[in-house]
Amino acid sequence: MAATLVVQLRDSSAMLLLRPSFNPSSLSFFKSPTTTLPTRRSFVPKACLIDHHFSSFSRRRFIAETAAITLTLPQLAARSEETLSEWERVYLPIDPGVVLLDIAFVPEDPNHGFLLGTRQTLLETKDGGQTWAPRSISSAEDEDFNYRFNSISFKGKEGWIVGKPAILLYTSDAGNTWERIPLSSQLPGDMVYIKATSDKSAEMVTDEGAIYITSNRGYNWKAAVQETVSATLNRTVSSGISGASYYTGTFNTVNRSPDGRYVAVSSRGNFYLTWEPGQPYWQPHNRAVARRIQNMGWRADGGLWLLVRGGGLYLSKGTGITEEFEEVPVQSRGFGILDVGFRSTDEAWAAGGSGVLLRTNNGGKSWIRDKAADNIAANLYSVKFVDDKKGFVLGNDGVLLRYLG
Repeated sequence: MAATLVVQLRDSSAMLLLRPSFNPSSLSFFKSPTTTLPTRRSFVPKACLIDHHFSSFSRRRFIAETAAITLTLPQLAARSEETLSEWERVYLPIDPGVVLLDIAFVPEDPNHGFLLGTRQTLLETKDGGQTWAPRSISSAEDEDFNYRFNSISFKGKEGWIVGKPAILLYTSDAGNTWERIPLSSQLPGDMVYIKATSDKSAEMVTDEGAIYITSNRGYNWKAAVQETVSATLNRTVSSGISGASYYTGTFNTVNRSPDGRYVAVSSRGNFYLTWEPGQPYWQPHNRAVARRIQNMGWRADGGLWLLVRGGGLYLSKGTGITEEFEEVPVQSRGFGILDVGFRSTDEAWAAGGSGVLLRTNNGGKSWIRDKAADNIAANLYSVKFVDDKKGFVLGNDGVLLRYLG
């Protein structure tokens, strides 16, 4: 009996595997002998032999249905892009020109947090960062200054905010009310970082390297460093620190480890400095790479990561403070990488110019690009993980990305 070979659409047992890190360009179908995904079925053409009474199946119908298949597959991939990334953009009720600078949540209420930025931006969330509402602080509006809120930190219900021009805010009720703490006009430099450490206690850092500690709600501060960084460099300029004689007296970036160690990058990026609790001075270090340093910070294992201008990424050998680094290949599309944030010992995210977003699952040894922010025309300046389930990327023009996991 004659038979005709035709293409018939049939519910297939083929399985389409979709994972958060899935790349639409590598779309593929495969058969699994033991596992099926009934809620994610796909339809593929299947050849079969049938009796001659189906021979009336016309050539026109064949072309139409196979063309429909061709159009369906790319559409499936395009829809998947909305759920492939582990990040989503959160739109904020602020001016487009605002640069977001820091974020923190109340430990006793993980859904309650605050977001800081330029132009006196202070936003509050009570749903874990899905939505944000503007907050105003009357004591910061009495003057004609347009404050830049640089850093925020909570310990229990106590919280601290520092900004520029010099302003220090304190709360003891999880941010329901904020009190302004007076500061000395002799404070060296601008306050760029604060860390709530214990009851009524905090640690504050200025961009000139001053570190101060308080244990009475900020009414008195004790210096943890005996001299400014400029004075330290004047003593060590003959010791071979490259660029020390050109030091302008301020940090470009400063980052603190969970155990209280600091690493800071000089304003020109030609060397870096470290400080550990108990040291009387900052310790300057020559950069171990040819290009100038963009930023430095701490890995989850206690080692250092280092970013250079132009997009290079380096990891220190071993843990602790060292001057030995190894370069790690990254694909940043030619844009600079500006920050790295670790979600766990193995997983970390790097962010940078023009929406660059990279991910590692092996402690930084290799990185893959996440295309979530490719269409966002903004620089991503900071990666913040509150814990392994809550993370954010902060950028300019009011761009905020929320980690979905």
